[in-house]
Amino acid sequence: MDKINLVREIQELKNHLSYSKNMGFFFGAGTSCALKIPNVEQLTDEIQAALTDDNKTNFQLIKDDLASKVTPRKVNIEDILNQIRRIRELTGESKKQYQGVSGESSKALDKIICTKIYEIILDKERSADLESTKKFFAWLSILNRDFSKEVFTTNYDLIIEKSLEASRIPYFDGFVGSYEPFFWQESIDKLVKKDDLTQNWIRLWKIHGSLSWFWKEDTKAKSPKIVRIGKIEDIKKEENELVIYPSKEKYDSSRKQPFIAYFDRLKNYLLNGELLFIFTGYSFSDQHINEIIFNCMRENNRLSVLVFFYKDEEVENLYKETSAFLNINVFGPTKAIINGNIGEWEFPELAEYKKENKKFDHFWNDTENNLTLGDFNLLVNFLITSSGKREAIESIVK
Repeated sequence: MDKINLVREIQELKNHLSYSKNMGFFFGAGTSCALKIPNVEQLTDEIQAALTDDNKTNFQLIKDDLASKVTPRKVNIEDILNQIRRIRELTGESKKQYQGVSGESSKALDKIICTKIYEIILDKERSADLESTKKFFAWLSILNRDFSKEVFTTNYDLIIEKSLEASRIPYFDGFVGSYEPFFWQESIDKLVKKDDLTQNWIRLWKIHGSLSWFWKEDTKAKSPKIVRIGKIEDIKKEENELVIYPSKEKYDSSRKQPFIAYFDRLKNYLLNGELLFIFTGYSFSDQHINEIIFNCMRENNRLSVLVFFYKDEEVENLYKETSAFLNINVFGPTKAIINGNIGEWEFPELAEYKKENKKFDHFWNDTENNLTLGDFNLLVNFLITSSGKREAIESIVK
């Protein structure tokens, strides 16, 4: 396997971060996991343990049925939600059954699963240390760039919103209003112009939904609409259904409007000229998202993609999909993909760095002999250290 010089690539990375005029981010589950928020596998186990009676039985029936369809990985809660919503569509939420589960039961199971997800994640959020997330957005907000700062995420927790609001950093997510903010598609169809007052606002696109989104019946249109609701005292008393991880089946396209609009936004954003797009905490396990990313990498030769992985096996898996691309660089603990070639990190300058007391612990763990940027907390520290604006960033956070 080829050897890749660590110092050279770290310097190149710093140059990218310093001189790129247009920069966007994609947050996967790993960013929340770094703050002790459970991932989909952990959620699956916790929810299954919390269910009782018919809900537990139906959950197991659906899980067993999916086991052979999602191999080699394990069935997770998002797979199960997707299947539940297929059953709701096929049965019309009636007493009719599909694979042993009725439409009525699937509707009830859908709601209780989402309620459990809300309770579990919200409980973890209360004890989560938001320092890294607040520092990241403080760093992003003070960057002097000509373009809007956009963050896409598959996470449906409220870590990002809480971090932004705690630091009084303005952001926009496509919802407008104050009493029951509603999704306004026209607000995200066009990219932001330089003279727009909100150009420096963070754009937050939650492509798998959010713990603050709910279906509400629109009495005039006689169809459900999505509204954003703030703090809820007791989720069990909330009559409206939570909006997280929508079914990929078009069981009701009008109900999926935000998700379709966000995917369109992602595609248009990646195709819009020169852009540095950075992935952190994302394992590339969602094929719908991957298809958009890879197609845009083919079509836009001015798109540069950086990926930070927590595990080397993720580097190896992605190489199978991206070896033909030259506009993606991937950073793992001991392995990397640079200019289409996979290799192992080498740090021959380490002895010189130690002798001259040069700082390297913000990107390299000397004890473990690996790159640390796959950990979201350590990536944020690297961004701040490299920026030279630590005091300004910390003042925003405080």
